[in-house]
Amino acid sequence: MTHPIASRKKAQTISLSLFLVALAIVSMTGKWWPGMMLVVGIPLAIKQYLLGKRYDVLITLLVFIGGFISVSEEFSWPVILPVLFTLGAIYVFCRDMIEGSSLTEEEQEEDLNEEIEENQHDK
Repeated sequence: MTHPIASRKKAQTISLSLFLVALAIVSMTGKWWPGMMLVVGIPLAIKQYLLGKRYDVLITLLVFIGGFISVSEEFSWPVILPVLFTLGAIYVFCRDMIEGSSLTEEEQEEDLNEEIEENQHDK
């Protein structure tokens, strides 16, 4: 994991905002499927990028954009989608088993300090 670009709170805010905008676009165009693959995948990848999780970004984009393309281009998506989602699940499981899923005390303190600094700048 590389150094985060933004705090968890800021990354969550940006990701949620992008999700809502994408949801609005999909609802206006009526392209719910496979548009939801992008609505979910791109904001998630942006959040991971902002948190410095580069490998997670690659896997997320592979799964969600791969799924979108496979459905849009009429590949055999009943086969490809389960394979993509299974690969993503295996990666997430293995990553958490190796790295551990909890933040260290130092990471928690760093996130708290970043949020305090951002709040002071916002005022």
